[in-house]
Amino acid sequence: MKKIILLAALVAFGVTSANAQAKKAAAKPAAKTETPKVDGPGMLFENETIDYGTIPANSDGKREFVFVNNGTKPLIIESTQGSCGCTVPSKPDKAIQPGERGVIGVKYDTSRAGQPFTKTVTVKSNAVGQETKVLTIKGNVLPAEPKVEPTKS
Repeated sequence: MKKIILLAALVAFGVTSANAQAKKAAAKPAAKTETPKVDGPGMLFENETIDYGTIPANSDGKREFVFVNNGTKPLIIESTQGSCGCTVPSKPDKAIQPGERGVIGVKYDTSRAGQPFTKTVTVKSNAVGQETKVLTIKGNVLPAEPKVEPTKS
């Protein structure tokens, strides 16, 4: 009987010790990834392609490209231009300071239904090494639901 109690105590102690070690290992903070620095104005996007997926006709076509100025000087977005009239981009009004985030807005005309689309937005700025940056939007707009008129009886 004493051997069984002793064995149970040892197993309980072993399990507790193993779990304590696992929790300590998991509690260590993950290594932070460093944003590459640029000497001068820089522009680093979180994502250079936005996939709308499959969306209904006439739905909200607004999306945002988020970027950070990873440089040492203010970033000025000079212009943004869509590849066609169905893609309307917007740019920040003021300079983006080093380390600050900025947003390039884009609105796709979702009334153009029934076919997949891939469009681009060209961004012109004073960013070192990438004065012109091309961003992409893509997706598929479902055909509009046919309007059913009530029948007169």
